[in-house]
Amino acid sequence: MSEKNFSRLYEKDFNKQKYWFQIFSTDFIFSPMLKIFYKISVTGRENIPQNSKFICAPNHISYLDPHSVFYAVRKPIAYMAKKELFETKFMQWVLPKLAAFSVNREKLEVSTIKTVRDVMKTKDWNLCIFPQGGIFKNKKIEKINRGFIVIAKMSKIDILPMSITGTEKYNWIPLQGRLDIKIGKPISWQLPDEEIFEQWAEQVSSMANYEYVKEETSEKSLVTK
Repeated sequence: MSEKNFSRLYEKDFNKQKYWFQIFSTDFIFSPMLKIFYKISVTGRENIPQNSKFICAPNHISYLDPHSVFYAVRKPIAYMAKKELFETKFMQWVLPKLAAFSVNREKLEVSTIKTVRDVMKTKDWNLCIFPQGGIFKNKKIEKINRGFIVIAKMSKIDILPMSITGTEKYNWIPLQGRLDIKIGKPISWQLPDEEIFEQWAEQVSSMANYEYVKEETSEKSLVTK
C-alpha cells in the first residue's frame, strides 16, 4: 500500500469496529500494563463537550500519548500521525485500526483535508492533533505549529487543550511513576487565530506546569513524532 493510501480515510472507515479496537487496546493492553508502573490521574473530564465535536490538542512527551488521550476522553478519536510511522508492516496494520491516518508534516495535503472533513461528517468521531508536531521531553511548551488552528477553523470545531506529564522518562519500577492527564477549557474556533494560539499555550503550560517559550512558529507541521 502506498504512503498516500494511509493519508486518505473515508467516513465509512470511522466505524464501531475501530472504536472497539481503541477500547480494547486501551483497557486490556495499555491501561493494565501502565498501572503496574504508574499511578494515573485524570482531571477536567467535566470540560469535555458532550453535545458537540472537538479537537483534542495535547502537548506531546512520549509514544504513550495517544492512548493517554483516549484513556482520559473515552470518546472515538481519529489521530493525525506523521507519515514516517507507517513505514513498517506492523504499524501499517495497527495504526489504521486505531483510526490514525498519515500526515506530511512539511505540507498540508489535499488528502489530509479530505480525511479531516470525513471525520467531521461522522456522528461521534473527534480528532486529535499534537500542536507541537513532535515529542518534547524538556518540560517546555515551544515550537508550536498553527496547523491545529487551520483545521479547527476549516471544520468549525472547538479545541480541547490537554496536558500530559509524567512519562517524559519511562519508569520501569512498579508504582513509582505518575501519569497526570489534565483537560482544559474548550477554546472556540471563532476566536482570532492569535487568541486561540495564546489560550492553548497558556492553558497547557499552566496545567502541565511547563515553561511557555514564546517564539516564531511554523504552520507546516501538524502531528506527532
